[in-house]
Amino acid sequence: MNVTVQSIKFNADQKLIDFIKRKTAKLEQFLDNIIEGVCYLRLENVEDEANKIVELKFNIPGTQLFAKAQAKSFEEATDVAVESLRRQINKHKTKTRTAVSNHKELLSSEEEF
Repeated sequence: MNVTVQSIKFNADQKLIDFIKRKTAKLEQFLDNIIEGVCYLRLENVEDEANKIVELKFNIPGTQLFAKAQAKSFEEATDVAVESLRRQINKHKTKTRTAVSNHKELLSSEEEF
């Protein structure tokens, strides 16, 4: 899986980029057919300390998953966004499994007639 990291209006250092790629690579444990991923890093001009925003967008066959997190550090926001994507992947897998199993049940019941 290829993950592109884009920092908007600032330069992200290599350690942060490596951290993001390492965290997002773990998502392949849950879904192995992820096509690509894009990570956007932004600093928001607010007075709050939690001004770092991470947006993750992953393309998988049939749909696109998106997560956005805001925190005090990019690492913390990345952890929250990756966890959100993991939950979305599990939900997507459950839906597709249910659809396939229902389809198989319909086919087997039609054969009985």
